[in-house]
Amino acid sequence: MNPSQALSVAAEGGIIGDGRTGANLALGVGLIGLAIGCAALMRVTGRISIGNARTSGLSAMGAGAAGVVLAVLHLATSSGGPGTGNGLVGAIAAVPLGLVAVVVGGRALARSRHTGPATEHSTYERTAEPH
Repeated sequence: MNPSQALSVAAEGGIIGDGRTGANLALGVGLIGLAIGCAALMRVTGRISIGNARTSGLSAMGAGAAGVVLAVLHLATSSGGPGTGNGLVGAIAAVPLGLVAVVVGGRALARSRHTGPATEHSTYERTAEPH
């Protein structure tokens, strides 16, 4: 099976399931990408101290892009219109979800480039001055 056939089978929902499986797969991948991107943003702002924000941002961008590709392939291969049970509406919803995951991951990646390790002089310390 070559890569184009594998993508076509994944977009159609694979061997098991009905026509909605491909759309659900695209929605799931996009949602996972969005969750990873939000966690990466939390890492950059310091709310979460475990993990690497750059790696998480790249992962979110990859998952979001994969969700968009799967959704577009499902849209291209689905027959019928909305309400026919083939997952067309789910695939339409998966496209912006994946794009948001890419944007959030990119924002986390950009913010991680600007933040560095904290230095001693980065915090303001109030000192008592003699009068």
